[in-house]
Amino acid sequence: MNDLTPMRKGRKSSLTKGRQLEDTALDEIRLALAGASVARDLLIENLHKIQDMFGCIEARHIRALAEEMRIGQAEIYEVASFYDNFDVIREDDEKPAPLTIRVCDSLSCMMNGAEDLIANISANANPNHVRVLRAPCMGRCAGAPAARIGDREVDNASAEKLLKMSELGEFDVAVPDYINLHAYQESGGYQVLDRVRANELTVDMLIETLSGAGLRGLGGAGFPAGKKWGFVKGYPGPRLMTINGDEGEPGTFKDRYYLESDPHRMFEGAIVAAHAVEATRIYLYMRDEYPAVLEILRTEIAALEEAEIIDKGFIELRRGAGAYICGEESAMIESIEGKRGLPRHRPPYIAEVGLFGRPTLNHNVETLWWIRDIVENGPQWFEDQGKPNHPGIRSWSVSGRVKEPGVKQAPAGVTVRELIDEYCGGMADGHKFKAYLPGGASGGILPASMDDIPLDFGDSLFEHGAFVGSHAVVILSDQDNIKDAVINLIDFFAHESCGQCTPCRSGTEKLSKLLRKEGKLDEETIRDIEQVMRDASICGLGQAAPNPVNHLLTHFREDL
Repeated sequence: MNDLTPMRKGRKSSLTKGRQLEDTALDEIRLALAGASVARDLLIENLHKIQDMFGCIEARHIRALAEEMRIGQAEIYEVASFYDNFDVIREDDEKPAPLTIRVCDSLSCMMNGAEDLIANISANANPNHVRVLRAPCMGRCAGAPAARIGDREVDNASAEKLLKMSELGEFDVAVPDYINLHAYQESGGYQVLDRVRANELTVDMLIETLSGAGLRGLGGAGFPAGKKWGFVKGYPGPRLMTINGDEGEPGTFKDRYYLESDPHRMFEGAIVAAHAVEATRIYLYMRDEYPAVLEILRTEIAALEEAEIIDKGFIELRRGAGAYICGEESAMIESIEGKRGLPRHRPPYIAEVGLFGRPTLNHNVETLWWIRDIVENGPQWFEDQGKPNHPGIRSWSVSGRVKEPGVKQAPAGVTVRELIDEYCGGMADGHKFKAYLPGGASGGILPASMDDIPLDFGDSLFEHGAFVGSHAVVILSDQDNIKDAVINLIDFFAHESCGQCTPCRSGTEKLSKLLRKEGKLDEETIRDIEQVMRDASICGLGQAAPNPVNHLLTHFREDL
């Protein structure tokens, strides 16, 4: 180099390109992981450990995790930033306050004062100590408005109550009383499993029993459970099983209710199902919004292992991280594999090519919860509990303007009028029935004049562009504006769209803006967007998101 050669500035030649590894950050990551596996599919689990320990995920921690797991920083960042419950912090960003209060702003909570609650807490909390966030449905709609302070779930929340709890340090997990393994066994639990393992009940007998009972997938799709077992078993092994506990549909809380009261009924059904399809492992995917449920599941999985009912590691618990789209089975599988929860193109279906490329049986929590009862009591017992031509009993999550919201066991084919009058004590005082959501945010919204439609998969609901989905029924009254309700639902879909396909990503955002436009609505454009979303979206989120908009324009023109 001569005197005329320009001097290069920037990084030292001994350093690699990009963000440099800090020894302190690497030590912190190793402390957070505490010897946990660094297998690629455990990326989300390891991000949870970092978030739990440090309250956020700093850029330097991403660099250190990349070193520890031997994967790219960009890959970690795109996964961490996809999920709402991870706080990804760049170098110059402020860290979040030590305590986070999340307030649900979904429909049932909005109807019960969530906006005022958010405003009051935000105005009175010390921002240096408390961060206030809006959150999508927390699965506590019967106790609206619902909130979560730290890891403590709060029903019928008030600003005064939450601020007092923050002062007293009452924000750890509060586990409700539930039926543990010992109590479950005392009442005959796991005797069905013993009969299955002894080959007293063969797989063919089980499939015939479930099919005869009419048991269907109760997470929303309604596919016959027995037929699903047959499909999965028909593909060459090894096979896996997943349990979808990502109960994120606004208005739905039945799975949480069952897991917080009688979790082993679900576990027994799951182990029987895994035996039937010869699954080598069960992956239980549970939403992160249920800290009490997660604590129960950890405790009882360990109890099952200690009692040698299952082998160690046979049931592996995975936490979601705040993405409604992961309720879609293929997106859930992507998340279990440690990736962004993007729905897969189908075919192939997961029964053939599922988790880690293996044939996979996937069930909802409630579907598994009924298996023991059906086997013990016979298929006719279950079938007879439904209305004519609607076999079976259902668990309805009912919230909104009723006197007694909650999980109601009622026949398949029940009407909304029967749910209100016979199961919920009637409408709340001062409220007149105006409209209802028969199947959560995506199931549409129907007027009170349609209160005699049998609620079940297909049938009359389908003819009206609605569906029962996850059996989440939200009741609205004459004090509710349906346009405001629909905007709330569309905002939810816009926020929760995974962004993979343009019709859903752009369609939900455009519908939200068009509905907010002052003056007369541009109905021609709205209808055009609806159709494009239904025809071209990859998964059910985009296909069903326009349903409440369609019903607003069809049935509630007085609220436009």
